[in-house]
Amino acid sequence: MDEHGRTEGGVTVGRAAAEIGVSVRTLHHWDEIGVAKPSGRNQSGYRSYLSVDIARLRRVVLLRDLGVPLARIPTLLSAPAAERRAELTQRRRELADTIARLEAVARSVDRLLEADEVGVLVPEEEHEAVFGDDWNPTMAETARARWGDSAQWAEYAERSATRTPDDWRALVGPMRDLVDELAEAKRAGVVAGSETANTLAERYRAALSEYFHCTPSMHVIIGRLALTEPGMADTYDRIEPGLAAWLSQVIDANARSHGVDPETAVWE
Repeated sequence: MDEHGRTEGGVTVGRAAAEIGVSVRTLHHWDEIGVAKPSGRNQSGYRSYLSVDIARLRRVVLLRDLGVPLARIPTLLSAPAAERRAELTQRRRELADTIARLEAVARSVDRLLEADEVGVLVPEEEHEAVFGDDWNPTMAETARARWGDSAQWAEYAERSATRTPDDWRALVGPMRDLVDELAEAKRAGVVAGSETANTLAERYRAALSEYFHCTPSMHVIIGRLALTEPGMADTYDRIEPGLAAWLSQVIDANARSHGVDPETAVWE
């Protein structure tokens, strides 16, 4: 045997395994079950793999990688050419389908990674048309900085990754209408804790849950953020003076109706 594992009667099992990219154990197994047996003999009488054996091994590896059951490979290798071609053609079709599915998965992963990074996957030139002329593109960046490691941001990103501009319009429009209803209710003197106020608070919580699951306790914290987060109170109060504070009170009262003490509310 030379330094490359070659003998006068072929190559050793180790060399054969290295050439085709499988383990020695795999070749021993294929030998035992009759898939591919070495047909050469070295000077010591040990079996070795001839060039014809290596060629068969390469076909075995190809068929195995195409998903042909190992037990069927010996029969297929000795089958008429038409049968082998038919099998390979079918396996090639299945391979193409698998590739297409994996490419679709890869695209989904790419969108999820992008959504996790930027929040909203809407072309910048469409932002105003989708979100309105008061859209602040830094809102998602701010939210990610605060909540990027949370389960809620992950849920938000997963949903965002599948949404089109039309999907966003279908969310943003009703949310704007709801804020207008909240402002009108505040102007009309609706009292926190009343049936009307609780109904509006629940609708608001349901709207937020389109982005991530929002519990009554989490809703309380969001209501507080509307008062403390820079710029958020101004956004509400431009629509109706005092709306941010009124809304926080309405949310707190609704949380109490669900058994949540606003003073001890936590982000769940």
